[in-house]
Amino acid sequence: MQDHLGANLKLLCSHYRSIAEVCRKLSINRAQFNKYLNGQSRPTAHNLKRICDFFGVEGYELSLPGEQFAQLIGLRRHDQERIAASDPLLELFQPMRDNANSLARYCGYYFEYANCMSVPGQILLSLVHLREDRGSFVFERQERQEQSRPDNPKQEDGVVRCRYLGAAFYLQDRLFLIDYESLTGNEMSQTILIPSFKSRISRLNGLKTGVSSGDRRTPACTRVVWEYLGTEINRVNAYRQVMLYALDDTRIDPEIRERLAAASMRDGLFEIE
Repeated sequence: MQDHLGANLKLLCSHYRSIAEVCRKLSINRAQFNKYLNGQSRPTAHNLKRICDFFGVEGYELSLPGEQFAQLIGLRRHDQERIAASDPLLELFQPMRDNANSLARYCGYYFEYANCMSVPGQILLSLVHLREDRGSFVFERQERQEQSRPDNPKQEDGVVRCRYLGAAFYLQDRLFLIDYESLTGNEMSQTILIPSFKSRISRLNGLKTGVSSGDRRTPACTRVVWEYLGTEINRVNAYRQVMLYALDDTRIDPEIRERLAAASMRDGLFEIE
């Protein structure tokens, strides 16, 4: 790979305004990246994966001879441009994707605490995974509630499970997240979070809008708290904690309860009539 890596990386970087911009988006030191470009050093397995994910290439492709690699990238970019030109949504959100590099430091797992929209007076704890995928930032949020809804296709053994898939954007010092319930496709929600300007991320505060899963499908808005867990976690242990909690449950940190209760109205929700 050493023989062709530098030249192939230079070709990939030529599609951006500068190498400095690429380094910022990758969160890789400029001096170290220059060594890759000059063939003086080989990326670690971790950095190589980040580079490949960012540019949308495979590791083995970077080892191809320059002419073959250029042809491959040219065909791929042509296909991407053709798809983008035929998809107004991709074209519409492209500027947002270009500014998304500020989200890199927020990637990882979170517990999301929110006043439950479908069961007023309860706190819903969900598990969220925010990650980067080929230059975009996407996330998955898993919920689990014990309800008696035999007609609900998401219910198993008396437990309703929800899996939300969404995209995250960073704009004017705010994190914007929009998702949809992927098992039934019957609801969407939007979350706006205030970022952390500390060196170490612990908790993020914000608001979530959506609809309750009750018969009335009432639009509602609630306070939300994201608690950072790390980039690697025991998913089984974390998922065991995903459930509904009473407002006075001692397993919920008192500070989180206070944040959720701040400016709360009508069972902890802001309902839109």
